[in-house]
Amino acid sequence: MGEKLARFRLRDPFIGGWPGHIQEPNVPPHACHVRRPNLDFPHLCFRGPKRTVIKRVKPILEDTVKAFYTKSLYDKFAIVDMGCSSGPNALEAISIIINKIFTLSKEKGQTFPELLVFLNDLPGNDFNNIFKSLPQFYKKLKEQTGLDLGTCFISGMPGTFYGRLFPIETLDFVHSSCSLHWLSQVPEGIENNKGNIYISKTSPKNVFEAYLDQFQKDFSLFLCCRAKELKSKGQMILTLLGRSTSDPACNDCIQFWYLLAQSLLEISREGLIEEANVDSFNIPFYTPFSGEVTDIVGKEGSFKINNLKTFELNWDSNGNDENQDYAFDMKASGEFVACCVRAASESTLASHFGEAIIDELFLRYARNVGDHLSKEKTKYILLVISMSKKS
Repeated sequence: MGEKLARFRLRDPFIGGWPGHIQEPNVPPHACHVRRPNLDFPHLCFRGPKRTVIKRVKPILEDTVKAFYTKSLYDKFAIVDMGCSSGPNALEAISIIINKIFTLSKEKGQTFPELLVFLNDLPGNDFNNIFKSLPQFYKKLKEQTGLDLGTCFISGMPGTFYGRLFPIETLDFVHSSCSLHWLSQVPEGIENNKGNIYISKTSPKNVFEAYLDQFQKDFSLFLCCRAKELKSKGQMILTLLGRSTSDPACNDCIQFWYLLAQSLLEISREGLIEEANVDSFNIPFYTPFSGEVTDIVGKEGSFKINNLKTFELNWDSNGNDENQDYAFDMKASGEFVACCVRAASESTLASHFGEAIIDELFLRYARNVGDHLSKEKTKYILLVISMSKKS
């Protein structure tokens, strides 16, 4: 796998959200992109984390649909998946929602509504890749539910979700997974964050404040736009990376970027890049504490939080508790995480440092991650927020 890691090249833009979301977000072109790998790239790097996230969130997603859908009769039901990307998991959340609506309609003896499904990502997303998979998706849907094609209408909606995408009161349900931790831009005024590419234990206080301020602006704008587009009492369920404490430099939210920064500094010491280039580079990314999210929702004022839960997820999702056959392999785990982080961040790194250093950078990053995981089993923190639009 190490050789394949070194040979990995990107093509056909996917907008990057969480690694493996091959999706993953919906941020402007200067931010991170996930791109489709060549055929020899280990696809597990893209399937594993996103699939694990969906599995963990599925019960909350189904409960949210049930609590909302059973309160009214619908002849039409409009859904959007924001930050859908176009990888192997692009339609999984939509499939869960559709199947739950079918089950509830059947239990209530109601006619299944016509479904309007919008898949949203930036214009550079490979929507055609999703559209090519639709015949198989419809076939599987009919096998599972008996529904005909004419009851489910799927279309793309390109554009950033940090802005309006739909007419007023168009939507019934908004879903977004592993996208909203990407910011619309790198925070301003953090030129003094030297030797780091994100918040770290050595970052000056103003760096954290700038990142928090940018997240507050972006998330507030997202809520404001969705409040206009959702119908009264419409629902949203959002999954994003977060952190476990109010400390902005806690290990579960900074460590994978810290190790990437250390890998960059290693190659700068060998003269492959200038250290000044590392000092001037920062990732447009933020992992909020749950209290920060609730504060923003409260201040924006359009939504009521119905449920907010946190989950832990191992960096190497093959090693999560449900995998009883897992045995830690330092090299394999390091390469797995490096593949995922590379998929999410290569475009940004290459545009700043040049493509020539990318292979060497991620080979070193894989080694650094593997060494870290051999000493400490660090976990990602996922925030899952279910909320409804106020009347």
